Amino acid sequence: SENCWFSLAIALTLHYLCTVIGRRGPNLIIQIDMTTRKRNNTQRRGASSKAARMKLANVKRMFMAFLWLAIVVGLLYYIGRFMFNDMTAKGAEPAVDNSPLLDVRLMPGMEVEQCDYVGYRVYFNSKYHIPNCVVYELLRSETQGETPRYKNFEPDPNFEESATPADYTHSGYDRGHMAPAADMKWSSQAMHESFYMSNICPQDKSLNTGGWNKLENKVREWAERDSVLIVACGPIITDDMPTIGNNRVAVPPAFFKAVLAPCANPPRAIGFIYKNQTCKGEVKKSAVSIDAIEASTGYDLFGALPDDVEAAVEATYNYKDWGLR
Repeated sequence: SENCWFSLAIALTLHYLCTVIGRRGPNLIIQIDMTTRKRNNTQRRGASSKAARMKLANVKRMFMAFLWLAIVVGLLYYIGRFMFNDMTAKGAEPAVDNSPLLDVRLMPGMEVEQCDYVGYRVYFNSKYHIPNCVVYELLRSETQGETPRYKNFEPDPNFEESATPADYTHSGYDRGHMAPAADMKWSSQAMHESFYMSNICPQDKSLNTGGWNKLENKVREWAERDSVLIVACGPIITDDMPTIGNNRVAVPPAFFKAVLAPCANPPRAIGFIYKNQTCKGEVKKSAVSIDAIEASTGYDLFGALPDDVEAAVEATYNYKDWGLR
């Protein structure tokens, strides 16, 4: 990174300073001291004074050289930093169209209504009043937005069977985002739409603020590293889910999140499954393969990948590739 190059430049500059001062400094001091001691010698005083003046002039030239060197290093650092930031901003915009990777094939016969919003796509289940799945692309540049968090949950105007915020009141469950609000800071509209109830599921409070929140933070770190991610997440739906509220909103037993880095070389993916209960544990303990998520949900994720790539990235995962230790 640019910080590494800057640190190297500083280290080399300090090394040069120490080397020059170490070689020339003592000689200058000795020669100036000798000049002082021999000041009573009239014949040599002139020559010594002249030598001292020359040495002092050399010292000034050395420090001017160090000053210019520091200025040059500083300019190179800032020029490099601006170039780096420009490249990362460009790199955050994928060179290929990743929108086909947002397609999710659900189980046959499953209730589903689809809607594309600015920041995500939702596959809504009108029977259970929660999303089957939410999918979105997260770019590096989108992790650094400045849009403030929206404050109000709202029924989704695009779905007649949308839950309402009141369904969750005094239920004992949090209104848990599937597409996180913190991933939508790059757009006020995306932020607003992330508070539609079609993007929300009943979540255990300690999960919502604990393990699930830790995973969301990790995903943003990975997006910054890999420039672009495709994220699919949602509840694991079963036939016997309890409900809350007047609209009988289903409470899922667990949640999944699948993360794909399509621009990594080679592409890689990792999945996570969290039970909808008290959870403050490490992200690593909830890691699974994408195949395991597909087996639990009946969905087909990232089907737009070439078959050989899809088979490779979905069959396994490597903790080290994701910084999980």
